[in-house]
Amino acid sequence: MTGLTRRTFLGATAAFGVAAALPAVPPALAAPGRPFAQRFAAPGTDTAAKFRWWWPHGMVDLREIAREVDQIADAGFGGVEIQDVHHSVRADLDPAGHGWGTPAWLAAVETALRRARDRKLRVDLALGPCWPTAVPTITPDDPAACKELAHGVTFVPGGTVYSGPPPAAVEPPEEGVHKQDLLAVQVAKVVGSTTAATVTLDPATVRTLGDGETWTAPEGTWAVIAYWLRGSAQQPEAGPHTEPASYVVDHFSRAGVQAVIDVWNSVILTPAIRRLLRETGGDLFEDSLEIETEATPWTPDHLAEFRRRAGYDLLPYLPVIVQRNEKYPFTFDAETTNHVRDDHNQVLSDLYHDNHLLPLRDFAHSLGMTLRVQPYGLPTDAIRSAALLDVPESESLGFKNLDDYRVLASGRDMGGRQLLSCESAAYANGAYSTTWDKVLQTMGSVFAGGVNQAVLHGFSYASAPGAAWPGFAAFSPYNGNGIGYAEAWGPRQPTWGHVPDIAGWFARTQLVLRAGVQKTDIAFFRQKGWTSTGIGAPWATNDGIPVGWTHGFLSEAMLDLPSAVVRDGRLAPDGPAYKALVLDGDIFRNKEHTLSVHAAQRFLDLARAGLPVVVVGSWTDVHAAGIALPGENDQLRTLLAQLVAQPRVRVAADANGIPGALADLGVTRDVEYDRSTIMTVHRVDDGVDYYYLANARHAENRRITAVDQDVWLTSRDRSAVPYLLDAWTGRVERIGRFERAGDRVRVRVALNPGQSMLIGFGPGDRAPHATASDGEVRFDGGKLVLRATAAGAYSTTLSTGRVVRTTVEAVPAPVPLTAWDLEVEDWQPGATPTETVKTTHRLSLTALTAWSAIPELQDVSGVGRYRTTVDLGSWRPGLGAYLELGEVFDTYRVQVNGRALPPADVLDPVVDVGPWLRPGRNTIEIEVATTLLNRLRVTNPAVFGIATRQAYGLVGPARLVPYRQEEIR
Repeated sequence: MTGLTRRTFLGATAAFGVAAALPAVPPALAAPGRPFAQRFAAPGTDTAAKFRWWWPHGMVDLREIAREVDQIADAGFGGVEIQDVHHSVRADLDPAGHGWGTPAWLAAVETALRRARDRKLRVDLALGPCWPTAVPTITPDDPAACKELAHGVTFVPGGTVYSGPPPAAVEPPEEGVHKQDLLAVQVAKVVGSTTAATVTLDPATVRTLGDGETWTAPEGTWAVIAYWLRGSAQQPEAGPHTEPASYVVDHFSRAGVQAVIDVWNSVILTPAIRRLLRETGGDLFEDSLEIETEATPWTPDHLAEFRRRAGYDLLPYLPVIVQRNEKYPFTFDAETTNHVRDDHNQVLSDLYHDNHLLPLRDFAHSLGMTLRVQPYGLPTDAIRSAALLDVPESESLGFKNLDDYRVLASGRDMGGRQLLSCESAAYANGAYSTTWDKVLQTMGSVFAGGVNQAVLHGFSYASAPGAAWPGFAAFSPYNGNGIGYAEAWGPRQPTWGHVPDIAGWFARTQLVLRAGVQKTDIAFFRQKGWTSTGIGAPWATNDGIPVGWTHGFLSEAMLDLPSAVVRDGRLAPDGPAYKALVLDGDIFRNKEHTLSVHAAQRFLDLARAGLPVVVVGSWTDVHAAGIALPGENDQLRTLLAQLVAQPRVRVAADANGIPGALADLGVTRDVEYDRSTIMTVHRVDDGVDYYYLANARHAENRRITAVDQDVWLTSRDRSAVPYLLDAWTGRVERIGRFERAGDRVRVRVALNPGQSMLIGFGPGDRAPHATASDGEVRFDGGKLVLRATAAGAYSTTLSTGRVVRTTVEAVPAPVPLTAWDLEVEDWQPGATPTETVKTTHRLSLTALTAWSAIPELQDVSGVGRYRTTVDLGSWRPGLGAYLELGEVFDTYRVQVNGRALPPADVLDPVVDVGPWLRPGRNTIEIEVATTLLNRLRVTNPAVFGIATRQAYGLVGPARLVPYRQEEIR
């Protein structure tokens, strides 16, 4: 988001300045300049959520492609990511005539780009068909193809004379692999049993045999191990996608990435597509690093690169590197084994960055696009990946908890990037049963982890060969029979008519979550920058976050970025501005005290520059992270001794001592509250403080309850006042009751599970606000008012110190709403897989209940319209009412007296209907939309019959709760 000063926070006439450019990023991420209030009211497409758009190859109709772009644009979304994903299809999709990269597919892409340009949508393209990235121009034997190192082994007793042949690989090559190169043959003495699940070898006995060498085994049992370099023959998911077949490229060599670039330049980038990508292209996208092999992921230059990068020869340690079925068949002593594996993983991580991600990023920039990647799946430094990628991406299905997101968010912030994307809202067995209530609860928490771009999973093209009603869905039925995961959003869904409301919530929430830069209290050092592990910072999760602390994670590479400077006691002061850095043992190695000499030196440099550092535990046993080179451990001990002697360093005996150490260092958190499930994101844009507050789950399976409590927020401008930014309506309202103490402001926060709110600080006027009251206080039309649902005398303390007593006269009693006329639009299969027939049911209800409890409606999916009439008698000025709907499944809209009300929060079905009520009779209408599951259970029982019927409708209890509003004078 562009620069915003306090004075322009609410300004309707002052325009934004030029957007701050991301490092080496083309203008695809720049936002147009508009005043904040205008952008928040009507945010447009640049901050809107996107859809992953699944195609059955190029077997699509060009008119339908244009129509679907319109559908997505009309619903308020900002872009699409085109993906050849079709796990549900069993029929032949003609890869030769319609597969990825064919003229038919290219024509469809061009059509999508043209229509998106007209509708001001961004179009992202996957680097290859499905995932992982693959191209049809290579075979498994090609130097650019994904490689594996397979081992063969035979065990021989002492005295055996061995001269060959080398043992054959224990895992045979995959079909299509015609070449295997012998990398080496080694011998090593066995310690213990040869039948153990993991055979122990003596590292001192490892020897590499020369070509044709005859070797006689000494006393004992020996392993003869051969290493075979060959193609893995991995193909992208759910193929074939092309003719000839596509094979996954080597993600660790320049040859692999060059094969991708060559195909794009020679096949994909027609003159028209190249031009259109510059006009409306967004990201080149690569899915997660799912390199699958029964052997060991490898690259031909690995041994040479390892020696150059790690400083020693990997060959003597090769037995403990090889894998079979993702398990290690051999081990040395635990210390040597773990350390060499750590070095091996680090080198692979560096090769992935240097030979794959960086060249792809440069290629994307050459097209006027940006690179978005899910940089996880193997043990690579995802924090570094997030720092160098234009847009790192996470995923709600695969990530274990919010710390997995924070890992990537930390790299993004240290690298000066703007976005952390998320492949959002895919659920196991969620096809046609996923509710927007569930999506919003998931994303409310995910946003608290630092995400600020949702790519919803997903939008399916209308139809495909063999598809059944309501049309083609990429993952349902999964592989032909299972319910499948993810949802197929679009007009086929009854909730689609309400989706613009939800799209608006996404666009406004993401607008605020992209404002300026994210500020984070503390950072935990990570010896390994892995993510998608579910392993975070236990003290922060259990004790820090529940009282307001925010945290991130830094790997060694982050300490070398240009942003890694200290000013005024803050690390990366123009970015996350960490107030302290915590050094603990390697959480992936049982808290082992490992560090590189370079990282230790950087810690010392930062502490000397004034950064508070907390060292957890005694580090007198510190040693190198990998295999120690001569003198390394001595250097480390010297550096750590100097570090703990620094005046801005504290040593905590264990993690429980972290808060005491922080307090002793004078480090405080930006947000403070009594223990609860509230989580926050703090962003600062040119002096303006923004807060995202959510009642969030650390993990999707956690159960939480509603919160209603005081929260203290930091506002650096002591003259600023808090405003509530309503992401559903776009309204910006000054908060009527708050208390300021220095740079801290106390506000009241009430949130249901998964619900969120946005607060921004801006200029106030001379009108006083309330600091305390026993009633509800708000600003209405610039006046401070008290609202109450019961008569009485209410006391309000103003910011001037004056105490005002307000008398509220009699308030009408709540009105139960039990009798409703219900009209249900029943969605059923038509004559074709994409045709929906809608019939009507009309009922009169004396009590609200779920459709599943009404025999006529128990298998119905669709849209229900509830209508009731309330006689309010002599409804006088100052009266209003809340409409409490109780339980609603799923989305809803409200009309009062024929007037549509603004969008309402799906997670809080209480609507202020006061401005629309009148004396006498009032008609209230509630439109409720459902999923398609209940209908599919009976129309397609082979797939959906196993699912439990969902409780649709306005379930209630519903009532009208009057209030009276009086000005506080």
